[in-house]
Amino acid sequence: MKQTVTESIFRDTMRRLRPDNFTWGNLSHLYHYLIDGEAGGNYEMEFDPIGICCDFDEYQNFKEFQEAYGKEYQIHEDIEDMTTVIYGDGDSFIIQAF
Repeated sequence: MKQTVTESIFRDTMRRLRPDNFTWGNLSHLYHYLIDGEAGGNYEMEFDPIGICCDFDEYQNFKEFQEAYGKEYQIHEDIEDMTTVIYGDGDSFIIQAF
C-alpha cells in the first residue's frame, strides 16, 4: 500500500520530525527535486524523512558551506562537480551530502 505525499504533507512532516534541518521555503525546492527525480526515473520512492535529513544538508550561504566542507570550494560550480546542488531561497542551497 502506497500513500501519495503532497508538498503540504511533505513540508509538514519534515518540519514536525526535524524542525531544524530545512527552512520552510527550501522544503518546497527539495520536494520538487525529489518528485522530479521520481518522474524522470520511473520509480516510486519511500517517504523517509530521517533518511532525507541524512542525505541532504541546507546551507544559508556559501560561507556556511565552506565552514563545513572547506575553503577549497570557491564557487558553486566547485560543489556541483562533487554533488547535487538544489538552489533555494536567497543565497541558501541544499546539497546531497558527500
